[in-house]
Amino acid sequence: MRMKCAIIGSREYENVRKIKDLLTDLKKRHGEELVIISGGCPEGADKYAKKYALEFGIKYKEFNPAHTPRNLHSAMSDSYYNKPYHVSQFHHRNLLIARDCDVMIALIPKGVDARGSESAINAAKRLNKKVVVLT
Repeated sequence: MRMKCAIIGSREYENVRKIKDLLTDLKKRHGEELVIISGGCPEGADKYAKKYALEFGIKYKEFNPAHTPRNLHSAMSDSYYNKPYHVSQFHHRNLLIARDCDVMIALIPKGVDARGSESAINAAKRLNKKVVVLT
């Protein structure tokens, strides 16, 4: 059975070892059925989730915001992307991630105010998705 795991988190998240270990463990448990979902931020948790999912040969799906260009891993159609920037696009992206995942893992360093991650976590909780927060 397919396991869709969202990995989201702070732009300040830099614990590469934890992300590698997490993805290694998820791949051992779910094998070819694992899909990593993330938000496409070029920094922090999203950056490393994408980098190592692809390096480890794990299926990867990205809900990057509507103001960004579509890429090879983007989940939405061409018409969704390249819109004028608006902050609401991040909240919409977070809702899309929450809807699509089976479980959400948020990587947030202690003491970091991660309002974007909180938006995604709250969306997942409203949808009764399992949420795990790691520091």
